[in-house]
Amino acid sequence: MSDDDGFEEFALARTPRLYRSAWLLCGDRHGAEDLVQETLAKVFVKWRRIDNPAAYAQTTLVRTFLSHRRRKSSRELPYADLPDVAGADPTDLSDLRLGLRDVLAGLAPIDRAVLVLRYSDDLSVEDVATRLGISAGAVRNRSMRALERARERTTR
Repeated sequence: MSDDDGFEEFALARTPRLYRSAWLLCGDRHGAEDLVQETLAKVFVKWRRIDNPAAYAQTTLVRTFLSHRRRKSSRELPYADLPDVAGADPTDLSDLRLGLRDVLAGLAPIDRAVLVLRYSDDLSVEDVATRLGISAGAVRNRSMRALERARERTTR
């Protein structure tokens, strides 16, 4: 048996869900793709020792996102005038997605992670707390305050 027994099927099945969460966290297609790729690489390394691969992958995705946001280099922006012309981005076609991306981008990374896990991935308060390594009360508090800030941003 090789180390990747079942990993390829897992990756193919989970990538769309991981990508959706990553896009909501990052706010752009390229960052989301990089985040999913890095997450799957980390999952592959521990593949044989993981009891619940889906939960492990989601937790890894969020923690990797938060880790990158803490680094100063994560605030760097790429040069805007690129010589290549990119194709149409299907995620940019929806006003709702653009609005959601803008609202989430205005929140702190941890608040964004709480909202994505709680409401997009439909996890319980306890599951979000476990994945982020914070208390259930902190999840409820961050959810309430982040939703309030998000509502304020949408009414402007």
